[in-house]
Amino acid sequence: MRTHPAWPYDTLDTRGHEPVPFRQFVLKVHGRCNLDCTYCYLYQGPDHGWRDRPRSASARTMRRTAHRIAEHVRTHRLDAIRIELHGGEPLLTGPDPVLAYADAVREAVDCQVTATVQTNGTRLTARTLGRLADAGIRVGLSLDGGGPAHNARRVDRAGRPAWPAARAAALRLAEHPESYAGILCTIDLAADPLDVYGSLLQLRPPGVDFLLPHANWGTYGRSPGRCRPAPTPYGDWLTVVFDAWWDMNRTEVPVRIRLFQEIAALLLGAPSRAEAVGLSPMAAVVVETDGAIEQVDALRSAYEGASETGLDVHRHSFDDALRHPGIAARQLRERALADECLSCPVGKVCGGGNYVHRYAPGTGFRHPSVYCADLERLIRHIAHRLTGTVLNSTHRKPI
Repeated sequence: MRTHPAWPYDTLDTRGHEPVPFRQFVLKVHGRCNLDCTYCYLYQGPDHGWRDRPRSASARTMRRTAHRIAEHVRTHRLDAIRIELHGGEPLLTGPDPVLAYADAVREAVDCQVTATVQTNGTRLTARTLGRLADAGIRVGLSLDGGGPAHNARRVDRAGRPAWPAARAAALRLAEHPESYAGILCTIDLAADPLDVYGSLLQLRPPGVDFLLPHANWGTYGRSPGRCRPAPTPYGDWLTVVFDAWWDMNRTEVPVRIRLFQEIAALLLGAPSRAEAVGLSPMAAVVVETDGAIEQVDALRSAYEGASETGLDVHRHSFDDALRHPGIAARQLRERALADECLSCPVGKVCGGGNYVHRYAPGTGFRHPSVYCADLERLIRHIAHRLTGTVLNSTHRKPI
């Protein structure tokens, strides 16, 4: 565990905090990737700790992790958990390690286990998909859109495009909807939003999760604070997609877009279920290829060692991780927000935005999101559309 002059959450008061047990376990199957995406926060970012870890998780680490998960399930009497099999590229050496890890967890725990593998698609052959489907492991794809131009930043280490293989994977998954978990899509402002959205629909995913690129106040060299009035390029991009999604033919089942559904639910008074918005406590934890217990990977985009806890499954329980100040800080709800967020009229919907996007060098994470203005733009737009829908339905004449 690297040391720092002061951890960014040192100023947060975690006394009296009641830990929320982990229900999502991100298990690193492989620590390397066959792609060299230009914007990758893991391999192109400030944290190079991946170089010091094993390329893949050993059978011993898999068994020990499964034991620790089962221990956590028993302690907190959990009836269901999710395991996310990740990398690097988890299918880099084929499906066997993924299947082995999932089997180890399922054999160890006494509760429902939902298993998903998140892949770039380049190694998802028909045979691999068949084996994953037979094992009840769903597959999520990481793409930047449904066309070659959208995925120009996703290349291998020789500069060759990943799109042909990824497209083939998407088409295979579309023929196996029971195994299709959906698509993660990082927003590229250079791409037309309607073009991206329409191209993704052609891949027939059950859901799409649009992601803001991982950035912080240091990335843009700005002082932290609420940044309105300001340009809202990401908010504008997302509102265009929202309108297309919202206005689609209601006789069809619309593709799920997680960010939009979460914001709409929050506006209607429901609790959040995603870390991008809302105030629900973080309930996910990562296990690295060497068994290290870490916070979410995205923290690595802030600075080297930001995700580390100093714990591992060989010596520590997941309850030990729940007491780590960094993880406790992610479960404090309003208590972890900046004053500007507490006084913001959309603060409880935004929830300060993704925790990672609040970071400012030297002062930590207790700031508004660097995407503050974009999030407010999107939230207010969705609220306006929801209000219009309610008013229209109220004033309709009875048939």
